[in-house]
Amino acid sequence: MPGDLLNLALALLAYFLIFFVLAQIVRDNSIADIGWGPGFVLLALLSYPWAGGWMIRPGIATLLVALWGLRLAGHILHRNRGSGEDFRYAAWRAEWGRWFLVRSLLQVFLLQAVLLYLVALGILWINLRSGPALGILDGLGIGIWLIGFFFQAIGDAQLSRFKADPENAGLVMDRGLWRYTRHPNYFGEALMWWGIWLMAVGLPGGWIALISPVTITFLLLRVSGVPMLERALIERRPGYAAYAARTSAFFPRPPRSRESGRKP
Repeated sequence: MPGDLLNLALALLAYFLIFFVLAQIVRDNSIADIGWGPGFVLLALLSYPWAGGWMIRPGIATLLVALWGLRLAGHILHRNRGSGEDFRYAAWRAEWGRWFLVRSLLQVFLLQAVLLYLVALGILWINLRSGPALGILDGLGIGIWLIGFFFQAIGDAQLSRFKADPENAGLVMDRGLWRYTRHPNYFGEALMWWGIWLMAVGLPGGWIALISPVTITFLLLRVSGVPMLERALIERRPGYAAYAARTSAFFPRPPRSRESGRKP
C-alpha cells in the first residue's frame, strides 16, 4: 500500500504541473480552482482498480467522488467564463512581482496538490483497503454525503440564479439556503468528506483517514474558504456586514432576525 500511495502522489504531482504550465500560458492562476475537483476524480479512478475487481464500497465511494468533482469543476468553469483571473490570484500576481512564477508553483499549484492529497485520503483508503461488507457506518456516510451534496449543488445553483438577475446587482444573497448559512457550498463540501470518512473508518486502519475531513474543514473554516472570501465581501459589498451579523458563517441555523440585509 505505501508504494501505491506514492505512485498516486506522483500522478497528482504531474497533474498539477500540467495545470501550472497551462496557467502561465493563459496568464490565469485561477484555473487551479477548476483543477481541484477533477484532481480527486483522477485519484479515485486510478486507485479504484486496486480494489481488486468490482467491490461495492469502493464502487459507491468512487462514484460519489466523481459526481462531486465533475459537478464542481463544471460549475467553476461556467462561473469563471469570461471573467478573467480571480481577484485573489490577481492580487498575488501584483504582490509577488518577480517571484510570481516560483511562488505560483509552490504556493498555488504544489501546495494545492499536497492539500488535495490529504483530503483524498478517505477515498484512497476505501479503494486500497479490503474490508467487511457494507454496514451501518457506510449507510450513515452515504446519507451525510447526500446532504452535503445537496447543500453545495443547490447553494451554487441558487447563487448563480441570483447573480444572473440584473435587478440583484450589488445586493446580498440572503435567500434559500443562504438565509441559514453564509456559505452553504463550503458547508456541503466539508460534510461530503465527513461522509466519505465514515465509509472508510470501518476498514483496517481507517481512523487514519480522519485527516481527510479534518483538513478540508480546517481549510474552509480557517484558511482559504470563509476567512478569505469574507474579508473581500465585507469590503466590497454594502449590507454584507449586517447579513454576516445575523447569519451563521458555516453551520446552518435560523437567522438571528428577519431584518433584510439587502440595500434599500
